Amino acid sequence: NSEDVRCKCICPPYKDHSGHIYNKNVSQKDCDCLHVVEPMPVPGPDVEAYCLRCECKYEERSSVTIKVSSVILL
Repeated sequence: NSEDVRCKCICPPYKDHSGHIYNKNVSQKDCDCLHVVEPMPVPGPDVEAYCLRCECKYEERSSVTIKVSSVILL
């Protein structure tokens, strides 16, 4: 289920751009700054330096397990 996976990139402030958190539903192999950060806040020459500062993590969850646990808890 595409809703149960995401890539989360946390990018700290860079030059005159403030920090930002980006989320996107992509495959694990595409979980990097170049695929997730859209629109790219910096011009072409600064993209590599900006992306090196970002920390991207692939996250999975089971919404079925969460729903079942919630029903049991209630």
